[in-house]
Amino acid sequence: SRSAAAGSACRLPRASAMGANGAANGADVHKMKRVDSRQLAPGASVASHLDPEARLAVYGEASFKGRVAERYLAKQPGWTDPISALSEPAWTADEVKAGAVAAALREWALSLGATSYCHWFQPMGAGGVRHGQAAGVQISMLSFDEDNSPYYHFTGKELLSGETDGSSYPHGGLRATHTAGGYLVVDPVSPPFVRGDCLFIPAAFISYTGMALDEKTPLHRACAALSNQGCRMLKALGVDSEGLICNIGLEQEFFLVPRESYYARPDLQYAGRTLLGAPPARGQEMSDHYMAPTSQSTAALACLQEVQEECFRLGIPLKTRHREVAPGQYELVPLFGDCRVESDRNLILMQIIEETAAKFGLSALLNEKPFDGINGSGKHNNWSFATVEGLQLLNPKQVLKTTGNPDLFPAIMAAVVRGVDLYGDLLRLSIASPGNDFRLGAMEAPPAVMSTYLGSSLTEYLESYVAGEDVEGYSPTKMRLPFGVKSLRPMDIPSEDRNRTSPLPYGGNRFEFRAAGSSQNVSMINTVLNTITAEGMKVIADRVEAGEDLKAVTQDLLKTHMKCVFNGDGYDPAWPDKAVELGIFRIDSGVDAVAELTADKNIKLFGEMGVLNEEECEARKNVMFDHYVGIVEMEVLCLKDMIQQHILPSCEASDSCDVETLQRLQKAATTLVEKAVEVEEAASPEEAAKLAHTLRFGTMEHVRALCDETEASCKADLWTMATYKDLLFLDTHTHLREELAFGAATSDSNSPGFGGF
Repeated sequence: SRSAAAGSACRLPRASAMGANGAANGADVHKMKRVDSRQLAPGASVASHLDPEARLAVYGEASFKGRVAERYLAKQPGWTDPISALSEPAWTADEVKAGAVAAALREWALSLGATSYCHWFQPMGAGGVRHGQAAGVQISMLSFDEDNSPYYHFTGKELLSGETDGSSYPHGGLRATHTAGGYLVVDPVSPPFVRGDCLFIPAAFISYTGMALDEKTPLHRACAALSNQGCRMLKALGVDSEGLICNIGLEQEFFLVPRESYYARPDLQYAGRTLLGAPPARGQEMSDHYMAPTSQSTAALACLQEVQEECFRLGIPLKTRHREVAPGQYELVPLFGDCRVESDRNLILMQIIEETAAKFGLSALLNEKPFDGINGSGKHNNWSFATVEGLQLLNPKQVLKTTGNPDLFPAIMAAVVRGVDLYGDLLRLSIASPGNDFRLGAMEAPPAVMSTYLGSSLTEYLESYVAGEDVEGYSPTKMRLPFGVKSLRPMDIPSEDRNRTSPLPYGGNRFEFRAAGSSQNVSMINTVLNTITAEGMKVIADRVEAGEDLKAVTQDLLKTHMKCVFNGDGYDPAWPDKAVELGIFRIDSGVDAVAELTADKNIKLFGEMGVLNEEECEARKNVMFDHYVGIVEMEVLCLKDMIQQHILPSCEASDSCDVETLQRLQKAATTLVEKAVEVEEAASPEEAAKLAHTLRFGTMEHVRALCDETEASCKADLWTMATYKDLLFLDTHTHLREELAFGAATSDSNSPGFGGF
């Protein structure tokens, strides 16, 4: 049927179909005019044109969830479930309900001006190279009647699944040109969203043989493992639950630089980080940038405001924005949520940051280490898990109050600590993005030692628990902190101080994985955290179900594995070596960490938990090796070009460069090419990655030092590339009107204010 009621099609009136649809459906939400940021006055953003109440009215209008979805589903006779059922998989197996969801989606999408749809998925090996780290074919909903009259057509079948060429994405050997089938299935957990003229449907991606080809499928499997084993453990402890949910909150760091200067840096354009650059006279040594007022004399604030506003439309609740430690560095942070949803939203956020920056004459840098000598960027992954009934299992007070069981929280901590101790190599692997090696352990991020911080109070409690002392359930209290003067009110603070040097500190209700890289898709991080914790819960459930005493099991696990708890200074130079002596995983090289994915114990873990089989582990490892090699090869060839096309001509034009310097630069360019050839000719992906790592931290570093010496001695007017002084100091080197003028000159003036993917 092509009737709107049947949910498959919508005839278009000859005049303004979109306007009629928008007015008829939820006019209270859709009545506001879209604002193009390029048409605003200097310093203004879309946010400045919306009053507070109007901002609330449009919140989430571009995300098919909650009240927005309910408004459209209520019209569909095929949908009789509560709106909460939309995020459950049951409707995807019911043809009638799937048709009802498709009809509601079509009507809603058309009301926002979207006439195409796309299964939006996340291929492997996308970080730092693929725009948005996602993929998908945008398919028009347009169809035609027998008399060639157009109408919009979208069915349940089209919603539920799709197909693409699995061999054209990084696959690690799971696909080939003659065995290329790749299939997409809708992810009901993550809500569809609209950007521009397209309806995006989050999807998972597998091969014809059922192998995971994406980042999302293993995360779903790990969430299922955590839920299944968590329920088993809770039941063994006398607590009934229908399931567990993993929640995360992500702190996204990035740099904003003048776009005109960005275009004068081939390395930033092609590699995402500066491969050379003499340090400026000023850096971050005065700690003057961190949380300083965001200047209204540059475009940075207006850019952040518009990013926040578009995220609000998409239902992404960005709560905080502020300057970070390094010059030109910023951070945006949303509320926490289901890890499968928040990993998607983070990819959307990163894409919006990059696209919005361009509108304001800026460029956003998401690389972990775009500049030498100052802090790089991370993405703290705040991780927790709860029952679907609302019990936060890492909140000791709530656990004790709700269950009355003083042994439950120690058992949960035992499952987590056991995972950190046994699988620190996998935790290190999960953060092995190509840029992260430059920042781990550099006094700006935790070292490559996979320990956890619990704080003295919790550590002492668990040690007493292990020793068999008569302790009550753990319920930390607040401390009263006076300011030393009557005019300032004392405040209550947590019982533990903050430890910013630990890769995985416990923060009262969550663990904060601080070592994550800024450009990463965090799916692998949370796949690992969920899987290793699920196995710990399984071990506890197995032993208790077999007749062992819960307290004895918990004591045994804590006694065996608490060696990975370190409450001291992770930046202490002596700590990494001490950690090795204690048997804690320390893997300095990301390449070496990737190799651990196929260690026997790790293949066994992922296999028994139903997350990845051996073939999938091998393929994922090879994709990560190839990704690293590809990044380094681009960097090497870009650095060679910069020497030949910029540095040598500048050096020759300046009387500060002698013949010896010219010869050394020419030899450096030749050496880079020779080393790149050695990497290409390696016998295996692992050998190539190790050679690339040596090239990156050996030859390239020496070449950089030579280039930086040359820049420092060259006359400024003869240096043809943007310098660190040009890139890092928006407040002193740029002006708002100039940035906006450059942004307008380099943008398509006819494109909409809210662009499509």
